[in-house]
Amino acid sequence: MNKSCTIRTATPADLETISSIESICFAPAEAADQSRFKDRLERFADHFWLCETEGKVVGFIDGAVINTRTISDEMYADASYHDPKGMWQVVYGINVLPQFRGQGIGHKLMHALIAAARSQGRQGCVLTCKDHMIGWYEKQGFRLLGRSASVHGGMVWNDMVLEFSEQNGNRQK
Repeated sequence: MNKSCTIRTATPADLETISSIESICFAPAEAADQSRFKDRLERFADHFWLCETEGKVVGFIDGAVINTRTISDEMYADASYHDPKGMWQVVYGINVLPQFRGQGIGHKLMHALIAAARSQGRQGCVLTCKDHMIGWYEKQGFRLLGRSASVHGGMVWNDMVLEFSEQNGNRQK
């Protein structure tokens, strides 16, 4: 793990950097554009966690808070779905620049998001992912729910959930 990696929340000044990293990490059909990130930062900047190494942002994780256990495609495009009192922390994306992957940065970002969701009294975290990422998310504590109804970016996605009660041995139905 990169020991000099520090986590902080985003500010509007991070907009260009966030957009640039997203465009490197996701295909154009899947990536949020700068206007979407601007809207997200205006509505829930405190739900963006950035990882900095030597003063440079090298990755980030973000997501709204919602009241449903799965993500709909509309939520990616419309930041107004964010409900500060919602019960589920969404993971819209986790992005680490290619040259910084394999150093534990993704794990550190995910841990920051999960810790914040717990401290805010959320029921858990939800996300969609491609098949090849299921194992990584399971190592972070997420459970596969099955194929998602999402067709975001024309891709096939899987719904995953991390219910905090599951980690305490009280699995919710």
